[in-house]
Amino acid sequence: MPPAAKASTSGLPPFDPYDPLGLDDLLSDEDRAVRDTVRAWAADRVLPHVAGWYERGELPVIRELARELGAIGALGMPLTGYGCAGASAVQYGLACLELEAADSGIRSLVSVQGSLAMYAIHRFGSDEHKERWLPRMAAGEVIGCFGLTEPDHGSDPAGMRTRARRDGSDWVLDGRKTWITNGSVAGVAVVWAQTEDGIRGFAVPTDTAGFSAPEIHHKWSLRASVTSELVLDGVRLPADAVLPGATGLRGPLSCLSHARYGIVWGAMGAARASFEAALDYAGTREQFGRPIGGFQLTQAKLADMAVELHKGILLAHHLGRRMDAGRLRPEQISFGKLNNVREAIDICRTARTVLGANGISLEYPVMRHATNLESVLTYEGTVEMHQLVLGKALTGFDAFRG
Repeated sequence: MPPAAKASTSGLPPFDPYDPLGLDDLLSDEDRAVRDTVRAWAADRVLPHVAGWYERGELPVIRELARELGAIGALGMPLTGYGCAGASAVQYGLACLELEAADSGIRSLVSVQGSLAMYAIHRFGSDEHKERWLPRMAAGEVIGCFGLTEPDHGSDPAGMRTRARRDGSDWVLDGRKTWITNGSVAGVAVVWAQTEDGIRGFAVPTDTAGFSAPEIHHKWSLRASVTSELVLDGVRLPADAVLPGATGLRGPLSCLSHARYGIVWGAMGAARASFEAALDYAGTREQFGRPIGGFQLTQAKLADMAVELHKGILLAHHLGRRMDAGRLRPEQISFGKLNNVREAIDICRTARTVLGANGISLEYPVMRHATNLESVLTYEGTVEMHQLVLGKALTGFDAFRG
């Protein structure tokens, strides 16, 4: 542990190595209460077990964790009504940071449940959809998933091959989705498909005939997470299964924007855990007769990590305030996702060097966070996609199909 700083004679507060910019001052008492609740839950229910889950490539207690997350109000946090907490965007972001400081897989569970599946139903579903699904999803009694990505269509969802056709008054869905978080344990899947009228979303009960969700194994990232394919083989749904409020890509893309916002915060949680592991290690690991934290090169690494970490948290906080004010644009979310995930990976890699060979051990969180972030870097928009979103906003030229 670094030595405790002392207050200066000028009456300034002491310097906190874990909060060097004093960002805690930006939070209200309610914000801190939300953060502390999620942090305490993660410390009790995730951190003692997550290395083992990761090593075995499983999340065996996902249903129990979902119910516990529902009990503390972490599922669908920013949504209102139907048992949702109605929290601010900043409070939701703080929860994402604390969850990902434990593990990206746990934050992904919450993001997909709340920002994708629940958000889609809350914003685009009928009253019947909302009443049927949202209260049980907010309580963690029903887990949801979000089926957009396909084996051949990730960054270009407009080319999706999943089809929904009319058969009398019913809909019949055929197709495949892949890399679907929560898929194998979900009770409802929000599935996006091509129709004669454009891309539409469907609330699909997962016990419907023709629906299956085989789990994807042999992952080297997000191992403490359930990831699946969705197979739709003549899935017959009633007419009212379609989400009436969404036609075209704007529907699923708005859901992705909401989820990306959580990633802006979450990535900083993984970075924070890695930075703090390196800071603590540097204070106790001795070489050449003294702690390595006393060497200039180690201090340079710690200083650079601290600067990028807390800049990223400040950026996330700024975007959260804009979201709460109704002023957050999708391009600004791309700005945050692009910066914070890239910087988080760099922080993890630098932290690994401070820990030396111990950095690759699951006794420390650093390598686990680094490998998880390789997935976070890709999902919800690759680096290249966010660069092009910002490039188009900056120049006015669309390079996607140039």
